[in-house]
Amino acid sequence: ALGEAIGGSEAGFIRRMNQMARAMGMTRTTFKNANGLTKAGHLSTARDMTTLGRHLLYDFPQYYNLFSRRSEDAGVRTVNNTNRRFLDSYRGADGIKTGYTSAAGYNLVASAERGRERIIATVFGGRSTASRNAKVAELLDLGFRRAPSSATLRLPPRPPYFGKGGAPAPSTAPPADAPGGSGSSQRPPAGHVVRVVTAVAKSPRPKPRPQQATPAASDALLAAIEDGVEDVVETTTPAPTVPPVTELAETNLAPAPAPAPPVVAAEAAAPAPAPVPAPPPRPQDVTIAATDPSYSPVEELEIVTHVSTSGDGSWGIEVGRFTTRYDAERVLLKIALGDLGTLGNALRKAANRPDGWHATFVGMSEEAADLACRRLEARAQKCRLVGPG
Repeated sequence: ALGEAIGGSEAGFIRRMNQMARAMGMTRTTFKNANGLTKAGHLSTARDMTTLGRHLLYDFPQYYNLFSRRSEDAGVRTVNNTNRRFLDSYRGADGIKTGYTSAAGYNLVASAERGRERIIATVFGGRSTASRNAKVAELLDLGFRRAPSSATLRLPPRPPYFGKGGAPAPSTAPPADAPGGSGSSQRPPAGHVVRVVTAVAKSPRPKPRPQQATPAASDALLAAIEDGVEDVVETTTPAPTVPPVTELAETNLAPAPAPAPPVVAAEAAAPAPAPVPAPPPRPQDVTIAATDPSYSPVEELEIVTHVSTSGDGSWGIEVGRFTTRYDAERVLLKIALGDLGTLGNALRKAANRPDGWHATFVGMSEEAADLACRRLEARAQKCRLVGPG
């Protein structure tokens, strides 16, 4: 009814929708109906929907608070916001819009503000509300980690207003003192994405290491070396070669001289060292610890896999009970890696009790434990608060 009142007919309103989308820079969006249901050729992209959410935030700031409401009184009944689970589970979330069809899946254009930083993220094609919200939370966390701490705000250019005839109507931009007014006839240019390529196209070959040049030997030096070598060769005479003896003359045979008697030292022999007494035998009643299989020097202690540094350390959350310690620790590690923002500093503990291994995160403040539990429940993960004691 609103579309027909503005555009004269549904077809006329759809034409105005496509004109406005092009004016806002949504170049890959085509509307075929006003209700958003599946139809051939009716399509958009996550980037175009993010652009639409940015215009909605900055072009109509006086109405943006509607998207952060959890419910609204329609007169005959109270209507709940379909995005209330994400608004409650993600810190700083204040919008924007969910969407679902069997062909497109679970979709969400979300926005969150922390301090002076705002991130808008869009997810298309989720398999469930929980998986979609988890992916959006992951994208927003990534945006807040990479967002610069100081940057110039670049508002998107306000698109022209198309009248009933389809032509742009006179500008209705608010004055400088009104909400959203810029104080000039033209708003600042829209921001653009800068992709920095850090990989080099070609790796340069490193320069060779400089080597110290060896000075050329002079002719006089070479002559002196040669003379020295010749002198050494002349002074060195080879040993005479002894011919083999084939027979001996009788006149040359002489008795060999008797060996000289050994010389006896005049000094007295040194006294022999005193004998070292042998150690006493080991008593038979002494038991060596290393040979006793029942000996246990240290009592087995519980392994702490992470040190807690958050809050007063008196609260925790339980995420399930398992039949083995391995299963409990595996689930704890998987959940911790999926939500480092709230569980990165918590202590993972698998406690053996009569009904099984309890998988818990401990060492948290009450606020951190409550936030972590709500975020896990939004992802269809069972969670229970564990108080002090």
